[in-house]
Amino acid sequence: MSGKNIQDIQALEDLKVLDLTRVVAGPYAGSILGDFGAQVLKIEIPGRGDDARAYGPYENGESMYYANLNRNKKGITLNLKMEKGKKIFLKLVEDADILLENYRPGVMDKLGIGYEKLHEVNPRLIYGTLSGFGSYGPYSQRPGYDIVSQGMGGLMSITGAEGGEPTRSGNAMGDILGGMNLVIGVLLAVHAREMTGIGQKIDVSLVDSVVASLENAYVRYFKSKELPKRTGNAYASIAPYDTYQAKDGRVILACGNQKLYEKFCIEVLDMPWMITDERFLTVPLRVKNNKIQKAYIEEWSIRYTVDEIVEKMLSKGIPAAPLYNVKQITEDEHIAKVREMFIEVEHPVIGRSKVNGNPVKLMDMMPRINYPAPTLGQHNEEVLAGLGYTKEQIGALQEEKVI
Repeated sequence: MSGKNIQDIQALEDLKVLDLTRVVAGPYAGSILGDFGAQVLKIEIPGRGDDARAYGPYENGESMYYANLNRNKKGITLNLKMEKGKKIFLKLVEDADILLENYRPGVMDKLGIGYEKLHEVNPRLIYGTLSGFGSYGPYSQRPGYDIVSQGMGGLMSITGAEGGEPTRSGNAMGDILGGMNLVIGVLLAVHAREMTGIGQKIDVSLVDSVVASLENAYVRYFKSKELPKRTGNAYASIAPYDTYQAKDGRVILACGNQKLYEKFCIEVLDMPWMITDERFLTVPLRVKNNKIQKAYIEEWSIRYTVDEIVEKMLSKGIPAAPLYNVKQITEDEHIAKVREMFIEVEHPVIGRSKVNGNPVKLMDMMPRINYPAPTLGQHNEEVLAGLGYTKEQIGALQEEKVI
């Protein structure tokens, strides 16, 4: 690499990844690695592929849902229940750095290609596994989807309108958290391998990932023994820190400390009395009396538009923001364009379309989309030829439904 400029290098370009994952969490993890140059090979079931290929929306018969989560990967089909399929798979493992899978714990062992077997084939292999409840423990054999992780992980119990029902997050938050934790685990293991020379198994649970994300909910419970209540958009530890009614919509105001709160009361609201009012003297008192204080704040906020309020707040250095919908996000200069959170790619079937950008920016090695998600089995011939198979042998494997 000595002849390359640093901007021409991608952080993970020397890593080869086998991605056996399906649906959201695992594919998301694989795409993050691919965005930074890892050579990711997606392995799918012949004739059917990843379940997400059946999820809409579609363009020209191809799933845009799948395309968004599987960019920067090449793809082959392989029947891992057949001996010839396992033989090909083990050849791929010999030269791989990382394997990602999200089967139910034990499935890979039943196929005869579990961690112990693959570690024998390639002791440097880092084996990342992601499941609903993890590979050990009483619940390990339970199936897990995002909504299960949000429910049993506690996120739904604290999300929703005050007095309303427990509410699922509007996105697959458990899957995304699980995928991110899998990437963190894999990269930790890559670093550890630099010291030990051998790979290891990473075990990530969707439920564990959600549990860990609830941060202060547990501290409050351990202290009070009271269950956290759903509070809508208010925060259980800080106030004012909520959404408020403006003339033309709702606006986010966030006074995260006493200094900001006092500036807000004096320089924006022109209500200095709220600083010394006994109901609002401290953060815990403001949280306790948030409804009362919110009514006072909204007497002010209802007189202005969202943009006017945001400008007033920001001019005083106090955090505030519009409450964006998806359309507004895709049109925002900072988010969509400058920060490149939506990238246009050319897909062989879908055509030109946009996929989500990567939130991690290595300033000297920025993430990039090198190629779109593969069609089912798109790279069968290329990959198998690289393993020494002839065209005739590849054709025979296809006829036998090995690939």
